[in-house]
Amino acid sequence: MSVLRVVNVVGARPNFMKIAPIVEAMQARQDMESILVHTGQHYDHVMSDLFFNQLGLPKPDIYLGVGSGSHGEQTGKIMIEFEQVLKDVKPDLVLVVGDVNSTIACGLVAVKMSIQLAHVEAGLRSFDRTMPEEINRVLTDQISDYLFITERSAFENLRNEGIAEDKIHFVGNVMIDTLLRHRKRAADSPVLNHLGLEPRKFILVTLHRPANVDDPEILEKLLQVLGTLSRDMPVVFPVHPRTRKQVQQFGFENMLRRFPNVRLIEPLGYLDFLKCMDSARFVLTDSGGIQEETTVLGVPCITARENTERPVTVTQGTNVVVGRNPERILQEARKILEGNWKTGQIPELWDGKAAERIVQILAAADA
Repeated sequence: MSVLRVVNVVGARPNFMKIAPIVEAMQARQDMESILVHTGQHYDHVMSDLFFNQLGLPKPDIYLGVGSGSHGEQTGKIMIEFEQVLKDVKPDLVLVVGDVNSTIACGLVAVKMSIQLAHVEAGLRSFDRTMPEEINRVLTDQISDYLFITERSAFENLRNEGIAEDKIHFVGNVMIDTLLRHRKRAADSPVLNHLGLEPRKFILVTLHRPANVDDPEILEKLLQVLGTLSRDMPVVFPVHPRTRKQVQQFGFENMLRRFPNVRLIEPLGYLDFLKCMDSARFVLTDSGGIQEETTVLGVPCITARENTERPVTVTQGTNVVVGRNPERILQEARKILEGNWKTGQIPELWDGKAAERIVQILAAADA
């Protein structure tokens, strides 16, 4: 029996939730060998270890430890290190997830070495080329042999970009595989007690995208919005390291002290964050994955971006995209607080079995 040797790549924390069910599904088969490579793009070892442990991920077989840097520097470092990995491991296929620098860097190395490439979460488009993630997505899709999509809009995007239809596979959403598997465990998290919170009586916030946190004028307005929201109920804000750095650099700490009901806390582990998300009155975010997770949880989501690459969360889910206008954000928040919010539905194939479908397709192609 031939064994398909697959290098699975993770680089940043959102990747961990996407790769975990895929690795598990591969390990359950005798005709597949999974080698897990962590590029170290997110280099907070405490948080990385916590996520790996909570998600049941095995310790990475190979850790590159590239750390931070500019986009070019980080991508280049990953490519140099990953090329040597592929020379040593000699895999049949490289599987990448999402849209971070590790995704495109490892994908480029694979195809230049004539190794097949699979991209999970292919075809998502914000149509905003100012976002580094959009460039990573588009380029990775162009060089991939297998394109696994989470929603039907991705099929049209890829077809419009000239991708052959036989490369595209609608499999569902691996992030939702992870959420559904761990939702019961997250329900037992004591995080609300530790933070002194009651279900549905707090607002959860995440902000980390450069367009929101790197411009002092925009960031100040968003923080002022949090202050206004905190008059109604506590605002819990697990602060991304990038955002915390900008808050300090722009001198906004004194302003935030005027909002005692805005609770700035350290980033949370996966289970604690899932518990908070599942218990929040609503979530204000600029994250892509959180738009998907809140849709499945049935929790209202306000996205502080001008666009989304996950339109199904708006057309079918609980998400609304409002941009960065403070009045628009507050207007939508008032609707939620008054009980006037749309009820969403679970998108097609977001059923916890996406990873199984991916692995079955890869195994069948190799048979």
